Amino acid sequence: MVQKKRKLGRGVAVVGAGLSKFGAYPKGVRGHDLFVEAYNELRGSVDKGFAPKDIDAFYLGDISSDLFERQVHVAPTAAGRIGLVPIPTVRFEDACAASGVAFREGVIAIASGIYDIVLVGGIEKMTNLDTAHVTEVLASALDPDTEIPSGETFPGIYATIATAHMAKYGTTEEDFMRLGIKNHHNGGLNPKAHFDVSIPEFMKRRAASAAKKGLPEPHWADEMDFLHDPAQNPIIGWPMRLFDCSTICDGASAVLLVAEDIAKNFTDKPIYVIGTGQASDYFLAEREDMTSIKAAKLAAKQAYEMAGISPQDIKLAEVHDCFTIAEILAMEDLGLYKPGEAVKAIREGENRLDGKLPINMDGGLKSKGHPIGASGVGMIVEIFKQMREEAGPRQVKKKDIDLGLMHNVGAHGSTVVVNIFQRR
Repeated sequence: MVQKKRKLGRGVAVVGAGLSKFGAYPKGVRGHDLFVEAYNELRGSVDKGFAPKDIDAFYLGDISSDLFERQVHVAPTAAGRIGLVPIPTVRFEDACAASGVAFREGVIAIASGIYDIVLVGGIEKMTNLDTAHVTEVLASALDPDTEIPSGETFPGIYATIATAHMAKYGTTEEDFMRLGIKNHHNGGLNPKAHFDVSIPEFMKRRAASAAKKGLPEPHWADEMDFLHDPAQNPIIGWPMRLFDCSTICDGASAVLLVAEDIAKNFTDKPIYVIGTGQASDYFLAEREDMTSIKAAKLAAKQAYEMAGISPQDIKLAEVHDCFTIAEILAMEDLGLYKPGEAVKAIREGENRLDGKLPINMDGGLKSKGHPIGASGVGMIVEIFKQMREEAGPRQVKKKDIDLGLMHNVGAHGSTVVVNIFQRR
């Protein structure tokens, strides 16, 4: 199939963004309750304010409220909680890329001229179920003919991908651990993160807990020593350990999209959407290469061409790190690094907040949390804050943050969406 070069028919901008606290909430708290929290923060972020009655449509990403909460028709339910009835509402389900896809469709709707203002959000309330049942729900996004019958789960699949990358490029367990350390450091600076705790802080807490119980106080030489301790960081699916895996949690996210020609009516600091791409791929058994996700490459190519830039122009990125190996794949599939060279950048600290190319400034899915339907738009919330220099203690210090990227993966890459943002 020949890929056509696309462009937006009309400019689109993000003028507001909000996030609930990610974490584990009691069963009495529902997904739409968390969305109200995210929406209220969004309203406060729009500098010049806006009238909710002027919103033309509401697009919501949500993978499985029907299984997690026994609630379907969640888009109008959430719209009702924030007083947006009777505008059109749509729920998007594309596995973990649900709200990233909802965002892209909101961009397309405004670019087409049908709407001028679109609210886009994501929700997931996962912790109503225990871990075994959450695993079962998530596994429903796998191939029913090959992967589910063979007992595959996402930790197992990403462990397979990780071993393939290790065999081909010499990637090590320590490389995955370095990503965990980096993302937990960033998450420790993020009050909205599920695990707003750095690895050194984890070490202190575990030692204090042992002492409180009258047990021998453990000592580790450093973070690597801690992460090699099987009692603290057990293997989930080798080489993926506990601290390589994103969290099961609850949360919601929201952003407000408007047409470029009215953006300054809402804020003097809009963040413009200049490129978007989406692609799909076969399930794992039909792929030629386990060390790359073809859909990510295609979606990125579409987004770069639409934006008229190259990967080397990107100044910061939020990428889908459901497992630490996924962040490595993203770095290479997006063209930010050549195949096999992402680990060199990780070892040299290039992707830290003070590095050459900061990645997952908010802690990523690994530390911030991964409430599936909310994750894609959650990344955009961070891009919005970083590019407006409003990210607080985790703010990237470089002043030339004119181009940012978000990359959202559904399942193990059978859906990928990439969006590119510009500060002018």
